[in-house]
Amino acid sequence: MLNKYPAWKNILILIVVLLGLLYSLPNLYPDDPALQISHELDELSTGELPIITTALEAAEVDFFGEEIDAESMRVRFNTLDDQLRAKTAIEDALGDDYVVALNLAPTTPAWMQAIGAGKMNLGLDLQGGVHFLMEVDMDAALTRRMEDNLSNVRTILREQRIRSRGLNLISNSHLEVRFANTDDRSQARSELVDNFPELQFQTREAEGVFILDMRMTPATALQIQNDTLQANRTTLLNRVDSLGVSEPTVQQQGSDRIVVELPGMQDPAQAIRILQRIATLEFHLEAEIGAPSLSYETYIYDGIPRNVDNDVIMQGDRVSNAVYSLDQNSQPQVQLSLDAQGGNQMNRATRDNVNRNMSVLLIETKSRNVISVNELGEEVEEIEFYEDKELISHARIIQALGRQFVITGLTPREASDLAPLIRSGSLAAPMTIVEQSVIGPSMGQENLDQGLLGVQVAAALVVVFMFLYYRVFGLAANAALIMNILMIVAVMSSIIPATLTLPGIVGIVLTVGMAVDANVLIFTRIREELGNGALPQQAIDAGYNRAFSTILDANLTTFLVAAVLYTIGTGPVRGFAITLMIGIMTSMFTAIVGTRAIVNFIYGGKSVKALSIGSYRKTAKTEA
Repeated sequence: MLNKYPAWKNILILIVVLLGLLYSLPNLYPDDPALQISHELDELSTGELPIITTALEAAEVDFFGEEIDAESMRVRFNTLDDQLRAKTAIEDALGDDYVVALNLAPTTPAWMQAIGAGKMNLGLDLQGGVHFLMEVDMDAALTRRMEDNLSNVRTILREQRIRSRGLNLISNSHLEVRFANTDDRSQARSELVDNFPELQFQTREAEGVFILDMRMTPATALQIQNDTLQANRTTLLNRVDSLGVSEPTVQQQGSDRIVVELPGMQDPAQAIRILQRIATLEFHLEAEIGAPSLSYETYIYDGIPRNVDNDVIMQGDRVSNAVYSLDQNSQPQVQLSLDAQGGNQMNRATRDNVNRNMSVLLIETKSRNVISVNELGEEVEEIEFYEDKELISHARIIQALGRQFVITGLTPREASDLAPLIRSGSLAAPMTIVEQSVIGPSMGQENLDQGLLGVQVAAALVVVFMFLYYRVFGLAANAALIMNILMIVAVMSSIIPATLTLPGIVGIVLTVGMAVDANVLIFTRIREELGNGALPQQAIDAGYNRAFSTILDANLTTFLVAAVLYTIGTGPVRGFAITLMIGIMTSMFTAIVGTRAIVNFIYGGKSVKALSIGSYRKTAKTEA
């Protein structure tokens, strides 16, 4: 029988429609403005709650929905103005040791969250948030690599018992080793060439000293810079992801800059702290007081001054993984895994230093507000960046270490914080914030309202046109159009979580037109069949079957173009491409399968003399 779907197919279509409706519903629940309070070092307790509530009551700020766990506390508010006033009141009450971050708390019912139904992620332009342009210190990256090379050269010469008259770092791409005679220099060169293939070796003499120059090639320097930029980008992305920031953007810009956008955050200071908590580890040996050419720094560990040799055994970028665990005595520890080169460096440094202490330094780039005088003689407040070094482990080397070892002597909080900090990656080079801006929630809401208005106007115009031009068939197309928009929202909210941006809304508007474009082809084909004298049921069947190949080809080529845009594009381009791809897939279902089911329900299996599809011209038949 023509134009009749089997029962299972109708049920399947109904299930898809209901799921689309269900998983798009959470977007009707607006988030509550909220504050998330945590302590920089310790866990929270219920003792802070009375202080917070008292401060809010004194500031006459309405609040509700207090939630507290071991890590943080969250308080909800009715308006954004209450949220900002509450932030100031709580910060004044708690002091500098607490972090008070602006937050959006979901109001989606628990049963929806239990089945994975969530709200669509909104981009920076729709939700508001912070934007940073960060610059990588490439000179520091090259200097750090040459310092690493210098430390390894000293270790190799010591192992091979080759005497030198000093090692000097001349620049970030050049170091020199001095010898008393040519034999020592020749022996050293033969040992070092194989260990440093990326360096160029030259010999010279100066004032009776035989010098071996080791220089970084331009190609090697460029590769280090590219690797540094990519490593820092990955580190930033991992760190932001680990803190649960919704759909952050971390993109390379130029040869030494990275753009970071954090949707939903309205506190630049808090965002800076998040980014700069990314730390670098350095591994050193304990300084041997009295040794020749000694250079060391003193740090306090467990209340005792410890002298740490300035030579770096290994940088933290050689750490491939870090896991928090408990040892056999239920004491906290962090298990470290190194890459191949890091394992070799660690083994070489520790096998000749058994029973000597090894120190691990945690280096963080932090910021502080300072008062400076500008060119006009005015005092201005600026953000100053500085390095903070902390000795986090000082333990005796019992045996030569390889690619895996543990850091002990930490408190449970220190160990649990250190593991994800290391695991998220160490910065390959320092970074500074050269530009920052904030898009407020009100501006983001205005963009969102205007974008939604555009979708509504476009959909309304299409609905009116389709009804006036195609009558009952137009109503079927309109129902499928609404279904298509719901399915796009459902897919972007829960099934394939994606970020909606202003360009993404443009993609949805374009999809609205493309969704009915397929129906226009089908309905036009049906009219042609009717004009050629086909019976109504035959015309419907022929219209859908014969237009399918044309619709498939047109949508497939558009999908491929969108896929290319998504692959090579960034930011707004990807936002447009993702909604376009999702819209093409859903419109293929709704425009072909969805409208066919509706048309089948109205006309299928019935004796129909005419179709309500608008006017069409009958073709006059002539005898040959």
